[in-house]
Amino acid sequence: MNSTELSYADAGVDIDFAAGCLNEIDKTRSRERDVIKSHNDFAGLFSMGELCKKFAEPVLVSGTDGVGTKLLVAMACERYDGLGQDLVAMCANDIATKGAEPLFFLDYFATSNLRSVPFVMIVNGIVAACDEIDCALIGGETAEMPALYAPKHFDLAGFAVGVAERSRLLGSHRVREGDALIGLGSSGLHSNGFSLVRKIMFDKLRHRPNDVLWQTERRVMTVRDELLVPTKLYVNAIKSLLNQDTPLSAIAHITGGGITENVPRIIPPHLKADIDLSALTIPRIFTYLMENGPVSPNEALRTFNMGVGLVIAIPEAFKRQALDQLKESGEVALEIGKVVKCEGGHRCQVKLS
Repeated sequence: MNSTELSYADAGVDIDFAAGCLNEIDKTRSRERDVIKSHNDFAGLFSMGELCKKFAEPVLVSGTDGVGTKLLVAMACERYDGLGQDLVAMCANDIATKGAEPLFFLDYFATSNLRSVPFVMIVNGIVAACDEIDCALIGGETAEMPALYAPKHFDLAGFAVGVAERSRLLGSHRVREGDALIGLGSSGLHSNGFSLVRKIMFDKLRHRPNDVLWQTERRVMTVRDELLVPTKLYVNAIKSLLNQDTPLSAIAHITGGGITENVPRIIPPHLKADIDLSALTIPRIFTYLMENGPVSPNEALRTFNMGVGLVIAIPEAFKRQALDQLKESGEVALEIGKVVKCEGGHRCQVKLS
């Protein structure tokens, strides 16, 4: 090469290194008979043959999401092992709210330079999370853009596709007055509200990653430990209910917008959710943020999950069956409210204590 010639690597994009990283990524074991192997292709291939036999009127259900500014916390704390699950959960939990079983997943990873980020660790985390919910990782995109991202920074996005029987799709059209509302416990903050979390924990309180927040019976919880607990995957819990023909009405995934913004999305306009969280043991991180922000109860309820990652609306007659099945699945689940008539005012009334 002439000494004056430039290569892509000179511009900060190392194609050879990226190719080597791809060889270190695990392969999902899920849906192997449906994934059509196509080495070095430009698209992922998934056969619908068996699914068309299983469903009378199959509907593809899709969802896309990211991990948000939780990534900045991971970078500051130099802990990345849970981000793959965060990404899969944010997307797969969304499509599961329609009663869909996940089929395949794609990821998008963008960074300034692959050598400066734990790319293989994160993508292998995506693989592990996909296998946990029987979902194939059939492709993705890796982009090095040194002029767009700061050194050691990166972004993640995910895309999930599932399938459901059209006649069994869950949603507000099934919800009736008197339906019980069941809350499933979250694993912590999940992947929402982190711009506010960072402002309180790092800007105001000046916490460092190894600062001890509190001690539980099992371990000492540092800032790093508490903030980076991976988002809980609810797919298998929902699947267990549907496999037992439990007649669910609708499901709300409590993400951005918290409880008060997400639950009304599954309630018809003439009804509202009357929720009482006083029986719930709210995880300590939420009360800590509220006290030290300070953050008002209303603001917390529209920003955080407050310990409830999923809300299921179900006919009153079947709530005990659902609660028993969820507990058998290892979920922390309890009745947190009712669907009642809306006579003006807020469509999600929440009592904290």
